[in-house]
Order: sequence, then structure tokens, then C-alpha cells
Amino acid sequence: MPYETSGGDQHELASRLGHTHAIVRALAEEARFYVPAEHVRDIAWLQPKIRHRSELASAELAGAEEHRLTGVIGVDGSLMVVPVRDGLPSVRYGYAQAAAIWLDLELMQAQRRERFVDPVALHEAVKSNLISMDMPVAGAYLREGMSIEDSWRESVDRLFREKKIEVNRLDQSLLELLMLLHGRPGAPAHTVSVDCPRQSCRWKDVAVPEAGRPCPRCGSALYPTDCLRIYEEVVEDGENSTALGRLMQVVELLVLVGLSTLLWRLSRTELFTSTLFVIDGPMAVYGPPAKLRGRALTYFQSMEPGPFVCGVEKTGTAVDYARSLVRHEVLKPGDLLLVDDEVIAKMTNADNPLAYGSETYWGRKFFYRSLDGRVVVITVLPGSGAPYDDHGGQVDPAAYPSLPAILDVVDRTGSSMYRDGLIPVALAHSKAAYPIGVGTDVLRLVAKQKLGLRDTPDDGPSGR
Repeated sequence: MPYETSGGDQHELASRLGHTHAIVRALAEEARFYVPAEHVRDIAWLQPKIRHRSELASAELAGAEEHRLTGVIGVDGSLMVVPVRDGLPSVRYGYAQAAAIWLDLELMQAQRRERFVDPVALHEAVKSNLISMDMPVAGAYLREGMSIEDSWRESVDRLFREKKIEVNRLDQSLLELLMLLHGRPGAPAHTVSVDCPRQSCRWKDVAVPEAGRPCPRCGSALYPTDCLRIYEEVVEDGENSTALGRLMQVVELLVLVGLSTLLWRLSRTELFTSTLFVIDGPMAVYGPPAKLRGRALTYFQSMEPGPFVCGVEKTGTAVDYARSLVRHEVLKPGDLLLVDDEVIAKMTNADNPLAYGSETYWGRKFFYRSLDGRVVVITVLPGSGAPYDDHGGQVDPAAYPSLPAILDVVDRTGSSMYRDGLIPVALAHSKAAYPIGVGTDVLRLVAKQKLGLRDTPDDGPSGR
């Protein structure tokens, strides 16, 4: 390269891997493979699957401004796995966090109508909090003489007992939220079903209480968090970032459970029914914890009235395919595409599209082009029943009563921070992506500001 080194005696040498990206792209250009998003040809078959948002508006929402959602709670997570011992690159330590933000839509809309934006007012429109956790993930163990699987099992159990979500006198650990998810709103389960992880035992469906218990066959310690089965993806050689990602997605779901249940209990007919809960990514649970999908579906559907909750995907196959459809003018502003088995077959190149999502998704996927032209892939909770099953699931928008209000929020919260971005997702992502410390809990902020709760003298300086 034409740059001299600091010593001036030789030229800068290119990194050995500096051109790897360009080389791989060049190889890909020569290779033959099929990308569904690049083969959108005949689009006539898609037209019957398109609905305009005006066709979906219910009688209650049409022309009734007071029924529009006034707040959004967004949840997102991030993780990092790093080497922590010089000379021992196999030793890895993991850090995961989940952020929650509260966005006051009315205050944000008021600022959009102003000639000059008040930064203080915008700051007051957004409140946030972060829950973080850290643990040794590879090449390091809690104690001498234990396997990496047992080290993970004990670490996860400890973290779930220690990490808490607090609002005034409401105090819930991640473990308590896990038991709540296995029960119903306001009534947590007393036990969870756990399979013994010992290879020599494998006793099935042991009822494990919150305190844990010995296996009735082999006597080894069983933790309630073993029901997540995250330890099954842990390996001796590797950084175990996949297993940490599974843990993070569970924490995101539990944060959503805690936030929604709080509002459901304290302001069921007011704040709860005017708030949209948004998670970054699809409403799905992947890997060994995937059984939580059914728990999440049952839990949120048992809330009366039903919650407004959706997932928003920023990347992935579905996003690429949706953007390709827009480039071919399949979707006009305000159009919603029903993603049925035909669309799934084209999008995923699958030979059995009817089974798509039946084991992982607790919300149904839709493609929407907002009124300002953004392309948004959302997943939405059905009012009853499963969004996907072995017969294709529920495709009709009528099965998703929260859909009109969700599309209204999508239209009102466009963000220029990211391509096709939404402000709540962008804010939650920014809080989760950059550690800001454990600040004032978003639950406590929402309760104080919206429900009129105040710190009591014996709560202490933190209001706990």
C-alpha cells in the first residue's frame, strides 16, 4: 500500500485477511445458487392476498381517535462473548442484556407538530431500563470438578434468582416470571416439568418447584431453569454464543411477561389497553427453549382484554423477500400481504410450507408497507388458537383483532435511523446495544408516571 510505516523504512502491508470479504463475494458471483428474493416474476397470484389497511379497521377504531394506542413499550436484547485470559483464547466470558423502553406516543406526536422540536420534551417522551447478566461461557467453570453443562445450569439458575424486576413494592425475579409464564396471569405455576440432564438417568417430566429438588431416580440436583434445556447447546470447544443467544431470547420474553402483567394487573382497562408491546424480532422461540412458544401463546391469550403485542423483524429472509416485492410494486402504501402457505413456499423454498412456524412461532407473520412507504415485517398475536399449525394456521386478518391498531402505530412511528425503521424498535435497540448501566427501572417509571404511584418513606432511596 502507498503508506509508509511510522519508522519510514517500509510500506504498510495489507492484512492477511483484509481482502477476504471481496474474495468471497467474487467467488459467490461465479457460483450457482437460488435466492427466492431475486426471482419475483409473476406477481398476479399475490393480488388476492393483499388487503388495504382501511379494510381492516374495526368499527371501534374507525374514526375514534380516543381508541388509538398512546404508548409503546419496546424490548430488545444483545449479547457479547469475549476472550478474557491472555494466552488462553478458549476462555470466554459472556455478557447479555435486555433493554425496555417506554415511548409516549402523544408527546412524540405533539413534537412533530411543532416548528422547533424541544429536545427536553422528546427526552421526557422516552424512558428506559436495562437488565444485564454475565457468566463464564466456555473454557471456564464455576468450580473445579464440574462439567461445562453443569456450570451453565448452575449459572443460569443463579442468574434467574438474582436478577429482579422491581416497581415500588412489586418485586419479581426472572425465575418468578418463568414460573408465572408456566401458569396464568396472576397465578404462577407451583412446579415446572424437567427432564433429568444426566446421561445415565434421563428421568422424564419431573415436577420441579421454584426451590429446585433432587432427581427421584439418580438424586442429582434439578433446577427449574432446566426446563429451558439451554445446556443442551453448550459445548466444550467453542465460544457458546448460540447458547447465550438462547438465554437472551428467554430473558426478552420474560421481560415482556413482567411488563405486560404489571399493566394488566394495575390498569387493565386504561393503560394496558392503550399500550403496544413490541419485541425486536419475530414472536418466536428457537432451539431447546422452543416449548415456551406454547406457554407464551396460552399466557397472553388468557389475558382479558387481550394485549396489543407484536414482533418486528429488521433482517432475515422474510425482510429481504418483502423488500423485493415492494421493488416490484406488489405492495402499495397502506397494503398488507397475507403470508399464507403459498407465500411461505416461495419465500423459504420449502417443500412443506404448512408446517412453517408451528413449533416456534406464537405470532403470525404479515408484510406491511406503511403509508410513508416503509416495508415492515411484523408478527401478531391471534385472538385465540395457534397462528401456525400443521394445516397452515390462521391466515385471515380477522383472527388478529389487534392488527388495525398495530398498523396505526407502525404508520405513526417511522424512523429514519434505520432502513424501514420504527422508533420504538430503534430506541430499544440503541439501549440494548450500548450498556448504559442499570438505571431506573422502566416498570417503576411507567407505574409512577401513568398510574400515579409514589415512593413511600420505607421504600428507600431507590423506591423499591
